[in-house]
Amino acid sequence: MTTSSSKHSSGWLSQGERNSLEEVNNTVSIPAGAGFWRKFFAFSGPGALIAVGYVDPGNWATSIAGGSRYGYTLLSVILISNLIAMLLQGLAAKLGIATGRDLAQATRDGISKHWAVILWILAELAIMATDLAEVIGSAIALNLLFGMPLLVGIAVTTVDVMLLLLLQKKGFRVLESIVIVLMATIFGIFIFEVIASRPQWSELLAGYMPSPEIVTNPAMLFIALGILGATVMPHNLYLHSSIVQTRRYDRSEAGRREAVKFSILDSVGSLTIAFVINSAILIVGAAAFYGRGLEVSEIEGAYQMLSPALGIGIASTLFAVALLASGQNSTITGTLAGQIVMEGFIQFRIPPWLRRVITRLVAVVPAFIVTWVAGSKGLGELLLWSQVVLSLQLPFAVIPLVMFTSSKSKMGQFVNSRPVKILAWLSTAVIVGLNIFLVAYILMTGHELG
Repeated sequence: MTTSSSKHSSGWLSQGERNSLEEVNNTVSIPAGAGFWRKFFAFSGPGALIAVGYVDPGNWATSIAGGSRYGYTLLSVILISNLIAMLLQGLAAKLGIATGRDLAQATRDGISKHWAVILWILAELAIMATDLAEVIGSAIALNLLFGMPLLVGIAVTTVDVMLLLLLQKKGFRVLESIVIVLMATIFGIFIFEVIASRPQWSELLAGYMPSPEIVTNPAMLFIALGILGATVMPHNLYLHSSIVQTRRYDRSEAGRREAVKFSILDSVGSLTIAFVINSAILIVGAAAFYGRGLEVSEIEGAYQMLSPALGIGIASTLFAVALLASGQNSTITGTLAGQIVMEGFIQFRIPPWLRRVITRLVAVVPAFIVTWVAGSKGLGELLLWSQVVLSLQLPFAVIPLVMFTSSKSKMGQFVNSRPVKILAWLSTAVIVGLNIFLVAYILMTGHELG
């Protein structure tokens, strides 16, 4: 077995592939000899792009429904989900830094070309499903904010293709900065919404302790499964393993160790913010609706009832602004992930603008047709099925990730320790098992959880 000189570990095949996201690979400077905080801020950015996937519109309806129906009880599910996400995203970052490969490239090394094509198609479906959720979320937000018909809103979402292309030309750091600003906007809005909703703080804190009722109450269990099932987006694992390589760190073992440390800190910090946002969505649902006997299961219903429930006229408008920011934020990561899986699995490159147009059109066309035929209800069902597609793809990303990072021959000194291996495999079993259960339930009943 031969090994490429550009790779770090001896357990990989030499395939002569290019660097992941070659146009931005190794382009963001890391100040040599700088102190902790300067280096931390230099490495920060990829975590924000990853955190976007944890607050996308596909998660909102489930969290709102959980809060409005069961109060603060399901906050514990959000906490457990986020801890699992931190672990797996940390492994993805370590894989990229330690080996110089993204997850798609690493997976391709261990399988035949036939299977590489199959896994590429599955990954593409997951990315298209993710983009579909952003299209739907943005269209709903435009409808709520400006009264724009859903069909028009869906068409308008294609415009962000050109905006994104212009931003990409300014450099990867600019792209990260825009994502951070949008995330900060969502964060600020929901902190305001939580304060305005005046939650019961003692009950809120108690909600982070797991309750036996989550398992014994079937309806509550199904909502919990919906939250857990959307925890780790498969495209985020491919994305994270690639974009950590945009930093121009020392590729020696010591340099890579430092890069792993700061990248995990960046990831944990950003996912903590995502955790606060997801908690806030459920808390607002609980404080604004549960205590008043109002059951809300759709984003539109939450928008219409939020201002009257809180007695603050701007509350609903801010909610819709946060939804629009969430949808626009997530469109940025979809293109990058699509490029990563295409180049990694089948080593095929197309211009980024064409990649973006294709991904967005594949999402816009079904959303447009379903809205035309079935209206907003059909759009909600389409959003549900997009989450099913993501769930089906998840094992094909998580299992290879844990296998590779647990292999001494592939990771060398960066291999997972025994405690991390146990936690990683346990987390994988939990999240994959729950996704399978979630998908099976939806396929058998044809209805949304709860």
